[in-house]
Order: sequence, then C-alpha cells, then structure tokens
Amino acid sequence: MPCTTILVGRKASYDGSTIVARNEDSSNGEFCPKRFVAREAPRAGAVYRSVISHLEIELREGGMRYTAMPNADLKEGLWEEAGFNELNVGMSATETITTNERVLAADPLVRYDAATGTPGGIGEEDMVTLVLPYATSARDGVLRMGELLERHGTYEMNGIAFSDANEIWWMETVGGHHWIARRVPDDSYVTMPNQLGIDDFDLDDAYGEKDEHLCSPDLRAWMEDNHLDLTLGVRGGHFNPREAFGSHSDSDHVYNTPRAWAMQRFLSPHAGPWDTAAPAADFGPESDRIPWCREPERKVTIEDVKYVLSLHYQGTPYDPYGHGPRELRGLYRPIGINRNSQLAVLQLRPSVPAERAALQWIAYGSNAFNALVPLYAGVRETPAYFEGTTTRVTSESFYWANRLVGALADGAYGACLPHVERYQEALSARCAAMVRECDERGGDLAACNAAIADECRRQTEDLLDKVLYEASMRMRNGFSRSDG
Repeated sequence: MPCTTILVGRKASYDGSTIVARNEDSSNGEFCPKRFVAREAPRAGAVYRSVISHLEIELREGGMRYTAMPNADLKEGLWEEAGFNELNVGMSATETITTNERVLAADPLVRYDAATGTPGGIGEEDMVTLVLPYATSARDGVLRMGELLERHGTYEMNGIAFSDANEIWWMETVGGHHWIARRVPDDSYVTMPNQLGIDDFDLDDAYGEKDEHLCSPDLRAWMEDNHLDLTLGVRGGHFNPREAFGSHSDSDHVYNTPRAWAMQRFLSPHAGPWDTAAPAADFGPESDRIPWCREPERKVTIEDVKYVLSLHYQGTPYDPYGHGPRELRGLYRPIGINRNSQLAVLQLRPSVPAERAALQWIAYGSNAFNALVPLYAGVRETPAYFEGTTTRVTSESFYWANRLVGALADGAYGACLPHVERYQEALSARCAAMVRECDERGGDLAACNAAIADECRRQTEDLLDKVLYEASMRMRNGFSRSDG
C-alpha cells in the first residue's frame, strides 16, 4: 500500500515525545474509507483468518486492549494500520517498500497459491492485529513481529514502526522471511517514502549487544551465501541495506525519493543546497543518497509532522497547484495526494500520567485539505463521528466529510485555500487546547474525545458549506444575469 512515514526521536521532538506518523494511501484509482476504533483484548485460542493470504493463526494468551484504524469495507480484511495498546506501545504497519531481484531470488515472497490452496504469508492486512495486542515494548514488538515473519513469511516488502516512551524502532522485511530493525536515534528524525530506507546497519551489534540493531537469526549467513552485501572496503560489521536489499529504479526517482527530499528540505533547510542543480547527486529530488535519518535544525512539532505529510512540493516547480513550467507541475508523486486514506500520528507524551500519555492524532482524506486532531488512546470506545464510517457517502462521517471537502476544494483551489487554511489551524488548535484542559482537570478521556468529535463536526460542516459555495460559483453552466 503506498504510504509515507516520518519518525521523530524523543530528543528531536518539541516536548520529549516519541512520535510515529504515517499516511495510509490507497492504490491509484481507489479510495479506502477508514475508521478509528478501540478493540478489546483478543480472546486466547481464537483463530485469526487472513482474507488475502488465507492464513489461519491461533491467537495467544496475554493480549491487551488497543486502538486501530481499520477499513470500513472488510472485503480485503481488517487493515488495522496504527494504534496504541494498554501499555502505551505504539505500532504503525505498514509502509510498502521496494526490493530487488537478488533478494527475491534468495528468499522468495510467500504468496497464496489458489491452485493448491496453500496459504500465503502475513502482510499489511494482518500485522497490527497479530502483534500490537501483545507487544510489551517497542523492542518486544520487533521481536514478536520477527518471529511471525520467520515462521509464516510475508507476501510483500514492508516497513513497520514500533514506539514506547523511550524508543522508536524501524523494522524492514527482506524477502519472504528475513528482516532487519534499527533503533531511531533519539536526536534524529527518519523519512520513509515507499523505499527500503535503512542505509547503515551494524551486524556486529545485531549479533552482539543488540543495543541499536536487530535482525533475523540467520541474516549474516544468508547474505554471505547469496552475495548480497555490496559494501566496498572494510567497515567492521557495517553494511548498507539500501544498497544490498533495496532498489534504484527509474520509477523510484519519480515516485519515492522526491518525497524524502521534500520532507528533509523542510526540516533541515540548511543541509542543502536543496534547490540547486549542483550537487544534485546529494541534494536533488532524484538523489539516491538522501539519508535515512538526520538531526533536525530545530525541534520537530506535531504541526511540522502534519505539514510534511501534506506536502505537494509547495515552493518548487513541481507543485501541481503552482505556477511553474507546465512540464514540471505534477512531475513527482505528492505526499499529500488525493488518495490519502488516513493519517495516524502516535504521540507518547512524557509530561503527563501514563493513563493519558498516548495521543493518537488522526486525519482522513487528502492531507492537503484536512486537519489533524488529537484523541486519547486509553479508551474503551471511540466517538461515532470517527468510528462509524461505512461505505455510504454522508457528511455525518468525519471521513466522508473530509473526502467531500477535498474533492470540492481541489477544483476551486485558489478560492477555497483560505477557508481550508483557517480551518486547519483553528480546528487543530482548539482540539489541542481541549486536550490540555482535560489533562489539567483530570477529565474522563472518553468524554474529552466526545467533545473533540463535536468540535470536529461543527468546524468541518462549516468548512464544507464554504467550499461547496466556492465550487458551486465556479460551475461552468453559471450565468451572470438573474431572473426578475
């Protein structure tokens, strides 16, 4: 599934939070209605059945409540995507990533065989459901995910994020059964645009202290047997997974690398020169050398996260809404695209009691036109305005209201943009203030979420009224003379 991810270590964030954020995007020509739900702990012994791979897995004991962002239409399964469990462990899964022919030959993906009825491996449909209810820490989430991959395999290449109060881990699958994971440096952020991203990995640490690196048990021998390490020179136990396991296709330079370039261009503006031809090999939108992680030039806020995950190359010739050369407008795949399904920002705050520390910020629809709102994750139920999405189009749903706003505003962009920008600032600010007020008075979390839902409904319906007016005034069958 096309997605874009940013991870922010606790010393790089504005308030000491760990922040994991990812757009879930649907495939071209498709739109996927989403919900925000709270799940009870899975029943031990129940059998989970995957729709896509026809795999059956018995659920273990020790599960916990958790939040999730499942599909409204279950024809392809749950796709629960992102959430927190009772221990404030966060998980976001998955970012579809790329690989190469050498890896696929050495460890083929495990796909469902309809002719024989042989199940496939696990994929994005399954991972949050199978792992998040059981993870006791970010590191533990990686290890549990790794066990499932080694046992069942996967039918796709995926990047998966885990977080707790102290750590963020980024995990990448490699072929059908192998995986690597690296701890995000506390003082850095990570940008991920549908490519295998980790560009430095210490095998000695992964097989030794395991402080910053983890991997499947046989990774080193498997790499040696299949000649996968492309490193030149002696670097101890270090190698570059992006070179060994990733891709460098022409399509990457249109679809993937420009998104990392746009995010880092905003968060580290003086690391460039980002907008000059030289040295394009290091700083251009098609560069293969944009680093996986980087220290920001100032601390990163929730507003920054929303902004970079809404980017459509503003301030560059590539903005589809801009005035650059026609041949450059829309050349690269935007981050804030028409088919954004949902954005989940998992923030674990260090300055409040544990029971209210986990905020799951959510947005639905195209990020260029929506607003990000915070909701407490430590609840047993979620408001109907966020949870009750169905496949029926209705302005009574936060998901569908945002889809309608985006489709209308896109066609009257110049006239609607001021309304959208005022809405984005006003709604996010008011909802964040409501969280602060609830924190200060020790209010009931479900009641605070319900109040936020009411505020979202009020402001979103007001925005929908405004963009509907602007779009209606620009209909091509208008005429300036009135009756009478």
